[in-house]
Amino acid sequence: MDEARRVMDRLARIESLERDGCAAETLLDEVRALLHEAEDWVRAEPGGTGRAAEALDRSRAALAAGPRREEVTA
Repeated sequence: MDEARRVMDRLARIESLERDGCAAETLLDEVRALLHEAEDWVRAEPGGTGRAAEALDRSRAALAAGPRREEVTA
């Protein structure tokens, strides 16, 4: 269960950093760490879990997308 908690904590941290407008490089580093933690979670669970697989898919998609650029509206 420690693996699941690490993933959930990392997701919360990423959301907070994103809200605060952190640098794209910082956010990408967090997403990379999330991917590794999600992989650890999947390996730790016999047969994997739906939540772990979902977190892993989200991490991979975010990493593949790279840094997001926010649109600024005047």
